[in-house]
Amino acid sequence: MPHTKPRARQSKIVATLGPATSTYPEIRALFDAGVDMFRLNFSHGTHDDHRARYAIVRQIEKETGRPIAVLADLQGPKLRVGVFAKGAIDLVEGQSFRLDLDLAEGDEKRVHLPHPEIFAALKVGSALLCDDGKVRLRITKCGKDFAETIVEAGTKLSNRKGVNVPDVVLPLSPLTKKDRADLVVALDMGADWIALSFVQRAEDIKEAQALIGDKAALMAKLEKPAAIDNLLSILDLADGAMVARGDLGVEMPPEEVPAIQKRIVRECRRLGKPVIVATQMLESMISSPTPTRAEASDVATAVYDGADATMLSAETASGQYPVEAVTIMSRIAAQTQSDPAYRAGLEAQRQMLEHTTADAITAAAKLVANTIDAVAIVTYTTCGSTTLRAARERPHVPLLCLTSKMETARRLAISFGVHAVHTADAHDFTEMVEKAASIAKKYGLAQKGQHLVITAGVPFGTPGHTNVLRIVTIGE
Repeated sequence: MPHTKPRARQSKIVATLGPATSTYPEIRALFDAGVDMFRLNFSHGTHDDHRARYAIVRQIEKETGRPIAVLADLQGPKLRVGVFAKGAIDLVEGQSFRLDLDLAEGDEKRVHLPHPEIFAALKVGSALLCDDGKVRLRITKCGKDFAETIVEAGTKLSNRKGVNVPDVVLPLSPLTKKDRADLVVALDMGADWIALSFVQRAEDIKEAQALIGDKAALMAKLEKPAAIDNLLSILDLADGAMVARGDLGVEMPPEEVPAIQKRIVRECRRLGKPVIVATQMLESMISSPTPTRAEASDVATAVYDGADATMLSAETASGQYPVEAVTIMSRIAAQTQSDPAYRAGLEAQRQMLEHTTADAITAAAKLVANTIDAVAIVTYTTCGSTTLRAARERPHVPLLCLTSKMETARRLAISFGVHAVHTADAHDFTEMVEKAASIAKKYGLAQKGQHLVITAGVPFGTPGHTNVLRIVTIGE
């Protein structure tokens, strides 16, 4: 079977597929440049578009022997104003402006807002943000079918611009009719992860998981202030998280977003759950072959913080330089992780261990690997819990994950430092050692005389029982 060597870096890269990256050569070039997970953005494109791109990813996976993660990103509710008689209006700070359920075209005094659930949740003093925050309205009076506001900022508003309501929890499901149809398609294709937009509370995660079951892992997109208020209860239920800084930066003061990003990464690492930092990471590369220095620093900061992955959106979906964007992101991550301060920072954020055998074994594996200068930690896992514990410790050596379940290997492709290999279960200690040594040599992770540290659960193939640590010296 063909196989590709592990990446030279431990953090992973997510790339969004779109019009600029729809063919086999385009998607293969992204993979070769360093992509570990491909994102299918269901806000754009048709179901047939996504199916075709998914099929290409699986073809590349088969050709290279490397499990590749696929993320299906659901659009979620999109709140928008209606239309204006002239297509747009001019606003003056301090003027009154009304939003209501009247279907008539809007003017300088009012506009249709086709979302009664917003009116139901508004309070006097609440803010309404339109057009990604370019227009800010403050509620002075409201009822079940209207809101009177004062314009605090902004000079122009045009047809169907988006609306954000940062101050209240909206009585809205994160899953629209479109999302439910998209979810069926995504699960039928075989997507490994489902990204849930518009998450506000833990109940949103439960609603989605009831539909997904065990067919895919669920990633909570953290993009609303209410989600940050309920962060711990959301992360307890979700399988992973995405720091979606676009809407988060609209609904919260920009100066608060960096600290929130660090908090989310820290909490995800504590729980041993993958976390992706997303939005505008290399945005200038949509039209430029090189990033700004500020963008390079932004990517590096996410890596320094210990994020599992960084994500490219329009840079690869519709940009002019998709391969260059992946290449430079990979180079930034590799360079950052070679900095001694990077490792020191991760060690300073060491996680408290639970009083369990599994946590004790996992922590010991990292310590032993450091002490004997092992070249890799090998984890045998069925459901992924053994490998996720090891990734949480952020070891300095690669994590070679051996699993008998392809869906587990694919889901783990996004986790820090993990090189997942789909292989049959070991049946005894002798086979465990031989298989680990053979695969480590095959993938270029180990040579004769070097050491491996192996963790597994006995009985073999039993999920959630990490209770064995073994040191192996590679022979011929």
